[in-house]
Amino acid sequence: MMDPRHAILFEPVAIGPKTLPNRFYQVPHASGFGSAKPLTQAAFRGIKAEGGWGGVCVEYAPVSADADEEPHVAAYLRDDRDATALRLTADAIHEHGSLAGMELYHGGNSSKNVASRHTRIAPSARTAEIHWGSAAREMSVADIARIQSDFVRGARLGRDAGFDIIYVYGAHGYLLTQFLSAWHNVRQDSYGGTLANRARFALETLELVRDAVGADCAIATRICLDGRQGVKGVRVEEMLPFIQMAEPLVDLFDVTVGSWPEDSGTSRYFPEGHQLSWTSQVRQATSKPIVGVGRYTNPDQMAALISSGEFDLIGAARPAIADPFLPRKIAEGRLADIRECTGSNVCILKEEDFRHVGCIQNPTAGEEFRRGWHPERVDPTPDPQRSVLVVGAGPAGMECALTLARRGFDAVHLVDAEDELGGRLRWTRRLPTLGDWGRITDWRRTQLDGLDNVQVITGRRLTADEVLEYGADIVILATGSHWSSEGTQPGTRKVITDAAGSLTPERVMAGERPSGQRVAVYDCDGYYVAPGIAELLAGEGYDVHLVTPESVVSPMSDGTLEGPMLRQHLHDLGIQQHTGVTLRSRTAQSVAGETSFGDTWELAVDDLVLVTHQVPDDGIHRALLADADRLRKSGIGAVHLIGDAVSPRWISEAIFEGHRLAREIDLADPTFPAPVRRDLPV
Repeated sequence: MMDPRHAILFEPVAIGPKTLPNRFYQVPHASGFGSAKPLTQAAFRGIKAEGGWGGVCVEYAPVSADADEEPHVAAYLRDDRDATALRLTADAIHEHGSLAGMELYHGGNSSKNVASRHTRIAPSARTAEIHWGSAAREMSVADIARIQSDFVRGARLGRDAGFDIIYVYGAHGYLLTQFLSAWHNVRQDSYGGTLANRARFALETLELVRDAVGADCAIATRICLDGRQGVKGVRVEEMLPFIQMAEPLVDLFDVTVGSWPEDSGTSRYFPEGHQLSWTSQVRQATSKPIVGVGRYTNPDQMAALISSGEFDLIGAARPAIADPFLPRKIAEGRLADIRECTGSNVCILKEEDFRHVGCIQNPTAGEEFRRGWHPERVDPTPDPQRSVLVVGAGPAGMECALTLARRGFDAVHLVDAEDELGGRLRWTRRLPTLGDWGRITDWRRTQLDGLDNVQVITGRRLTADEVLEYGADIVILATGSHWSSEGTQPGTRKVITDAAGSLTPERVMAGERPSGQRVAVYDCDGYYVAPGIAELLAGEGYDVHLVTPESVVSPMSDGTLEGPMLRQHLHDLGIQQHTGVTLRSRTAQSVAGETSFGDTWELAVDDLVLVTHQVPDDGIHRALLADADRLRKSGIGAVHLIGDAVSPRWISEAIFEGHRLAREIDLADPTFPAPVRRDLPV
């Protein structure tokens, strides 16, 4: 039963000629599907409508040939063929009573145009940055009219494809914002100079789109309200008057702050609702409905925000990926079942780098069409009498045991050697800034506790003999991995001489500390572990030097939008960062190696922490398979290896593998994933 305090979240909201059924709004966000994977897009967005999101939007839709985004994937809306592809998504959203939104866009100076080979355009050429080896030319008045006509054509295509909300998108430094910005726009004509002139392009475009489809669709615009970007941004004192100018033309204001790394800020540096100090100011400029984001997962905070009048709609991108059924769970009073977003931004990394969105919390995200997975439902097993032993309660093991239990296996035992569940997450969540990653373990522990057919056993380290004698029909080994202390470096045969026995992340997190005050943390992993260990030790007063053969510290963090912030944060803590350095040897007083240019390099230190590579803990698996006759006599029908015990990897991929195996374990050979459905363009 829903908590009465949350009833305000389920009130309908009128936006122009349309009415949202509730206040939950999945804002436009990239997926990697666009109009190129229409069936995948439709299933991905449709599942959110099924989960209760009253408004569901697709990603940006470039309106012009010189707004080309390839190789990134966009919801192109260039012609009837694209409209036909995207109609599938609008229909999937409407099937569950939600409104569908389309985000029309032109990047101006930020457009790539590497595929189209069009010259990039900008309000002013001399303030446009060089991107992809190309400068930009200043837009003529004819260009302005052409782009505005393209917005109108895109709006009509979107309306005819069934979309209810049409965005004229300008935030994040795209063309509309470039015109508004006094830094980007130094034109001398009627589109430059005063705020009224700089706002002219956006206002004219909004008016033309409204005249074209405003009787049929709600008109929305996304704006950036922030003054912290320095001279390049649009200051708050100018954006609020612009909102007042645009109010007669707009039915919904979608507000964000700063650059994308702040707008989609990771939980490491931005708490839930961090944007409010800026976005809450919009209410003073408009009486129209406002939607804003903030990685909201707490319904009490959502209800308080709506009650305050600062927002009318709870916007979400990442929380809607982590739990498409978040609204429905609030409506049903199932708050403990909400799969809370961790703010790790793995979704962004996967979409940007791999062109297919995923999630560290929700292994079904992006798999709705090609694998037929539903986030809340799994098919029952045809043979529930089989007993299953899962050894290892890290991310992969917990997810696998949970999914097997949800499929109806009569007896699932999850056994771990430690007293606490979580595997490497037991100590990862205790690293500075990574506390919200503990939601991965906490949610699965809560779900396991609510199932009668799964038994969790901690503090018991099983041997291969004990596994053989356990009495299980199926054995799944999720025994994880450990960081090497041998001094070998991944991808090479090179060994750090005399480094064997150095500290590792597990040993540091178990309480061991460097032998002296000055310590080097050597990072060949390139993600969060080494910076986390370095920050932990620096916080305890050690003089920490972070050394890496990479060109920057933690290059993978650039894909999660936190790289520059992370490196600045480490710098501010006094942690010295040594990049492009490969270690070759260690002595009691120093470490030595060479730079990426081949120059010798040496640093005086008292101790060394190795974050080089991880070694799978697959000993039980090897022992079981080594004696096929004994394995057969034990009654074990199948043995499977998952997660880091197969190959150390991102947490998201270990969880995915545990989930996949549990769904496919009834196949003749579930070791290798079942074929997926291909999504061909309409």
